[in-house]
Amino acid sequence: MMRGNFQQPFKNLWLRFTDKIDVPLFALAFALLLLGIITLASAAHETPARVSGQAINILVALSVMWAVAQFQPQTLMRFALPAYALGLALLVAVALFGEVVNGARRWLNVGVTRIQPSEIMKIAMPLMLAWYFHKHEATLRLRDYLVASLLLAVPVMLIARQPDLGTALLVTAAGFYVIFLAGLSWRILLGLALAACASLPFLWSVMHDYQRRRILTLLDPTSDPLGAGYHIIQSVIAVGSGGLAGKGWLKGTQAHLEFIPERSTDFIFAVFSEEFGLIGNCLLLLLYLLLIGRGLTIAANAPTFFARLLAGAVTLTFFTYVFVNMGMVSGILPVVGVPLPLISFGGTAMVTLFLGIGILMSIHRHRKLVQT
Repeated sequence: MMRGNFQQPFKNLWLRFTDKIDVPLFALAFALLLLGIITLASAAHETPARVSGQAINILVALSVMWAVAQFQPQTLMRFALPAYALGLALLVAVALFGEVVNGARRWLNVGVTRIQPSEIMKIAMPLMLAWYFHKHEATLRLRDYLVASLLLAVPVMLIARQPDLGTALLVTAAGFYVIFLAGLSWRILLGLALAACASLPFLWSVMHDYQRRRILTLLDPTSDPLGAGYHIIQSVIAVGSGGLAGKGWLKGTQAHLEFIPERSTDFIFAVFSEEFGLIGNCLLLLLYLLLIGRGLTIAANAPTFFARLLAGAVTLTFFTYVFVNMGMVSGILPVVGVPLPLISFGGTAMVTLFLGIGILMSIHRHRKLVQT
């Protein structure tokens, strides 16, 4: 009897916890976080402070997820226009007054700290476009898709000028997914694809030298093995040397002999592949696929046009993170500086990703309330 009374408070706490979040989504994200901490402990073996720093990042990100999950989708919709306007204003401020770090003007000093406003657009962009299409749902015309494309193009151009090709790609993807899910015709998509192919010579002419080198290095990494091709060559060696079962945790030679650059951030997948092999990669891919599948299920069951567009875009943007990072580490895509979600070290990206997960939880949790 006393044992039952002792367990009741914990049971009530668990029920309140599970009532406020989506348990399957949280469980999948938590499993990925565990793999990330384990891999980071090996990748950053000489700088253990990074592991404790990542733990703090995770706590902050989980707090953000919890807070956002409590908002109703209607409340999130009211934040769309202010968030977009704030993000755009900050991007303009970066272009005018931003700090230059390693040749890129991406940061804005706000006194107590520095912020990277482009990160805001990863969430503000799908919020804004989902709100716009929801507002015009009954009378969607080609003009609305053109306006949405303009709303997307302006911040993307500002981010690309910093230059920050990775973030520009992710913001473009987030906006495109909303436009596509809103019902953009396949004929228009085909026309856009042809126009993009036709514009490649112009895009090549306006690229920075380092961006051109990345593309040329992708085609032939051995052309500059000690320069632009070094990242790709070493990461591909690490991925391949893992074999079926990997070399074992803390036993990756490429990582521990410091051949892999940026091994705790953009190239942490190479460390994971070397130490856990094909079996570990299959487990990692399975967790990602289940998380993406859960997000798409939430999007499919969302009660409003706004919620469906937002949930779908957030989920597919998560897929873009995974695809681009694994692609560049494996040598099939250019190096663009995109982290492996929930695995790579970094506070800003972690908070942004969990903010997206919190939005998915908000849409799932309040779906019945909206329907009634």
